Amino acid sequence: MGLKINIILLAVAPLIVATSIITYLGLQSARELAEEELSIYEFNLVDAKKKALKNHVSIAMSAIQPIMDDASLEDAEAQRRVKALLARLRYEEDGYFFAYEMLGVNLVHPTQPDFVGQNLWDFQDRSGNYLIQGLINEAQAGGGYYRYIWEKPPLMRQEDKIGYVVAIDRWNWIVGTGLYLDGVYAELAKTKITMHQNIQDSFTAVIKVVVVTVLLVILLGLAINLREQKLADSRLKALVQRFMRWQVSEQRGFSRELHDGINQLLVSCKFRVELAENKLKRDLEKEVIELELHKASDLINQTIGEVRQISHNLRPTILDDLGLDTALKALTDQFVERTDIQLTYHFDVPIALPDEIEITLYRLAQECLTNIEKHANATQITLKVLSSDEFVMFDCTDNGEGFSQKPALRSGIGLVNMRERLELVGGEFKLDSQPGQGTKVHALLPLEQRL
Repeated sequence: MGLKINIILLAVAPLIVATSIITYLGLQSARELAEEELSIYEFNLVDAKKKALKNHVSIAMSAIQPIMDDASLEDAEAQRRVKALLARLRYEEDGYFFAYEMLGVNLVHPTQPDFVGQNLWDFQDRSGNYLIQGLINEAQAGGGYYRYIWEKPPLMRQEDKIGYVVAIDRWNWIVGTGLYLDGVYAELAKTKITMHQNIQDSFTAVIKVVVVTVLLVILLGLAINLREQKLADSRLKALVQRFMRWQVSEQRGFSRELHDGINQLLVSCKFRVELAENKLKRDLEKEVIELELHKASDLINQTIGEVRQISHNLRPTILDDLGLDTALKALTDQFVERTDIQLTYHFDVPIALPDEIEITLYRLAQECLTNIEKHANATQITLKVLSSDEFVMFDCTDNGEGFSQKPALRSGIGLVNMRERLELVGGEFKLDSQPGQGTKVHALLPLEQRL
């Protein structure tokens, strides 16, 4: 899997996980809140119905009270008129009133007249509830509500019902009415569907927002990656161009050293040998010929020195022969001997390093020491080379004069060369310096090729 895809997944995956968790918690909270609101709504609906039942019974009692208070009527006649009035009273669509004796005998039942005159004391609804006894108990307690199951006209289906009853102590009667709860349940079901639909709509909206957000993150990530890739390509192109210019410059310098140095020395040496040969042919004194040969030998020694210097500049042979630690130690010893500056050197790299890392570290140390010798006026230097499983770390710190970094980074060829050398091997370069506070050069070189 590519690095870009990994980066996008790294950005998108936490967003999706966090959004999913938040959405789930929000959905659960919304459902719990909906259930709580439904419970409150049901309570309020039933409470409103209870108050309505109580009002209806109060109205019915107000209607029969004049008959009961009429002293001219016998109890039998008053009871007959009260039963007739209760049988006629209606409210809403299916509201009616009923009356029972305290012993359970039905006196009034407009929807089921067959019950009139029957003793329903042991009558049970389909749940096994002795509903007439329950109604009578509530009435004897001063009036109250009682829930039961009863047949609802006109289809006479079994429905939940709540009744309210009061007692007529004068005649040992109870009078009440009831309300079927199927309308309440239907209203609650409708409200529940509406709430769940609202929750579902909110959840769908959240999912849409998440999808759009994820797409935007992916597109933004791709755009950023594309931009970074273009920048990286342009930087790589510029780096390659600088490397090619540096390579051409090195080749020119090498060619110039060969032409102006070694070539001239070899020509001079050839000239001295030919001159000695000519003098030998002319039978000149031995001392004269030996002088020419001695001069030729000096020229050969100079040529050997030039070749060694060029070879050292290309790649120090000490690196191949004795390793980086010894090469850096020799470099620092020569520096201390030459400058008399105190230098603390620490090397802890227990593994073999690739050739390109070794030469980069060596040239980096060489450039740092050269800059310190020329510009820093330092008295103390610390040079460290350490390694981990993934990186080699280079630190060179001095207590010299320091400098302002921005102008130096723009104009310092040595600093540019150090940075470019590190970029060629995928390393990181950091320079920390302030006027009067010394300078620290820090570099990290990866031990494996970066993707």
